[in-house]
Amino acid sequence: MITNDKMFISFKHKVLENVCRLAWEDKLDEDHLDALVYELIPGPKPQYRCCVYKEREVVSQRIRLARGKNTSANPDSNNVVQVIQAACDQCPISSYTVTDNCRLCLGKACYSSCQFGAVSIGDKRSTIDPNKCRECGKCAQACPYGVIVHLVRPCKKVCPVGAISFDDNGFCVIDESKCINCGHCIHSCPFGAISSKTYLIHIIEAIKAGKKVIAMCAPSVEGQFGEEVSLRSIKNALLKTGFSDMVEVGLGGDITAAFESAEWAEAKKEGRKMTTSCCPAFINMLRKNYPEQYKENMSEIVSPMCAVSRYLKCSDPDCITVFIGPCIAKKSETLDKSVKDNADYAITFGELQVLLRSKNISFEPAEDIYQEASVFGKRFASAGGVANAVIECMKERGEDTSDITLYKATGALECKKALALLKAGKLKEDFIEGMACIDGCVGGPSNHRAPAEINKAREKLLGTADSRSILKNIEAYPVDKFSMYRDGHME
Repeated sequence: MITNDKMFISFKHKVLENVCRLAWEDKLDEDHLDALVYELIPGPKPQYRCCVYKEREVVSQRIRLARGKNTSANPDSNNVVQVIQAACDQCPISSYTVTDNCRLCLGKACYSSCQFGAVSIGDKRSTIDPNKCRECGKCAQACPYGVIVHLVRPCKKVCPVGAISFDDNGFCVIDESKCINCGHCIHSCPFGAISSKTYLIHIIEAIKAGKKVIAMCAPSVEGQFGEEVSLRSIKNALLKTGFSDMVEVGLGGDITAAFESAEWAEAKKEGRKMTTSCCPAFINMLRKNYPEQYKENMSEIVSPMCAVSRYLKCSDPDCITVFIGPCIAKKSETLDKSVKDNADYAITFGELQVLLRSKNISFEPAEDIYQEASVFGKRFASAGGVANAVIECMKERGEDTSDITLYKATGALECKKALALLKAGKLKEDFIEGMACIDGCVGGPSNHRAPAEINKAREKLLGTADSRSILKNIEAYPVDKFSMYRDGHME
């Protein structure tokens, strides 16, 4: 059975694939885009929603997002995650609802507690007028039977930072000052109304313009497409698509771990607690919700994605770097212009599949092994992987790590807990490894398979890697030629 989530993802990717095909053919003009809307939604009967007109409006907005634009309702937004209002309007629910267990008690506590006249007494049970209800919850607190339930819309329920509210028309509204672009709301929406901007068109245009476009594959890529699809298979497919090269971002994990380990050692001597710098959703949470801790406790070392991009741009300043991973928040990281020479674009694994299909390319098995990272760099994608790599670097330098204590925060709620303890001065551990997705990047919102399938295939692929050390591995790269600090300074 195809779930709603899979149905929405499949259709979203169908729209994106068709837009990419038009881009390859130099047909991204309004006439061809308008024709695409009618091709996808021919009518006269609707396929997914109440009418073809609404379906066509949703497709039109998806085309805007596919071109890296905001939806029409949010023209001035700076957010990667966007709401398609035409897809959202069937979702509004009565937040507080009286169930059939109502006894119509003589006390009428629910009626008496409501200050807005939203509660009325019916023949069989009390009712709540959603147009008058202000969701204060007093009626639910007052009911002696506990029969008034609070129904939370799924997008709001999964948002870890309270960034989602609803306007007077019931449309989902994202507070950009709070949103960490984790993307969890995207796959929770049962109407497919929340999505993210994509940058495949920009990448296609760069390839067609003859620019040197280099792919950077996240450590979590191994296992995403099964046991038979190795890094070499992925690199071969990307070269066929028009990329000039591909680099393993696990290499950036090695470089980040080497520099962050020195930073940790210094902080440990000073008695200062620190957080890791790899997960952009965690960093967004830290910056927006815990600004003092962001300033005082965050690592100054850039993420593995930025490390690899700076390494590539050190050799060729004009190259275009494209990160490929399971992460929506990485897109927001590329838009942070305060970090120089970061990746130019970030796309998800699903978007990678779309890009390949738009040129009729598929992954093929490859015999030879391609490896640029240590196993520790490769395991940056798993919960605990960053901290393990940092400690490994300390060990390789001969440092004593026996007294180091770690708080491995996996999942956004656990990250919030760790940062709250840090802010309150109650964090016992020395360092926080923060990953906004449960189980780390392998549990990211845009993974291509179920976590169990990914991990099974991943372990087989990682089993073919050699046992090179982190510090020895990065000696082959010009890490002294570019900065590993956010502000770009050189030591």
